[in-house]
Amino acid sequence: MRAAALGMEPKTFTNTIGMELIEIPAGTFTMGSPAGEKSRGNNEEQVVVTLSKPFGLCKTEVTQGQWQQVMGTQPWTRQPFVQADKDCPTSCVDWNDATAFCQKLTDTDHKNGTLPAGEEYRLPTEAEWEYACRAGTQTTWSFGDDEQQFVNYGWFSCSVFSYPHAVGLKRPNLWGLFDMHGSVFEWCSDWYGEKLSGGTDPVGPEGGSRRVLRGGSWYHDPDGCRSTQRFSSVPSDDAEILGFRVARSRRQ
Repeated sequence: MRAAALGMEPKTFTNTIGMELIEIPAGTFTMGSPAGEKSRGNNEEQVVVTLSKPFGLCKTEVTQGQWQQVMGTQPWTRQPFVQADKDCPTSCVDWNDATAFCQKLTDTDHKNGTLPAGEEYRLPTEAEWEYACRAGTQTTWSFGDDEQQFVNYGWFSCSVFSYPHAVGLKRPNLWGLFDMHGSVFEWCSDWYGEKLSGGTDPVGPEGGSRRVLRGGSWYHDPDGCRSTQRFSSVPSDDAEILGFRVARSRRQ
């Protein structure tokens, strides 16, 4: 089921490297997990969040092919548990690498006129990520509460092969976003805090030592890939389970 099933035909934007972004509508939602959710962490206490402006979010994780077009490098080369292919998600990139990719792509698309001067590519905030992942749901995963359905939506530790596969092979969520559960972890822009930030357009703590990771990975079981599951790591971590997804918005 896609966004159209909710009465919303999503707007899309394709940039200079063929990356397709879906416009996520503004809205209010409950972020975090209810007290009774299985495997719930103490850092998932619910808060109400309002996202006051729409934003774009890439329908897939950034692929190796897209990374090479922008950065000209292959950080995943000779790394364990990585399948090298242009359609596989980029991995072995730290938070600083992911941010640099967004900045370079912004500069490129400004110069060629693909991206308006007042807009930018960036990492999504943690609130934007969960809102987009949920796509209007309040269930354990964006597809519901039935763990048996997970195999249809994401790559995880019980998959046949323990490494990320090409993007977009599983079913998307209701807003047309693929691989929001499993595959590779996705860096968010926020510093990590033990409590979720609520309110309007939250961006997390003002500082810290770790950045937020969302979505779980191929290394985790379904519980570790829940819509609300929160992880974090130091910005210099470039493990093979770490990747990212690009957001687009007006400059703050």
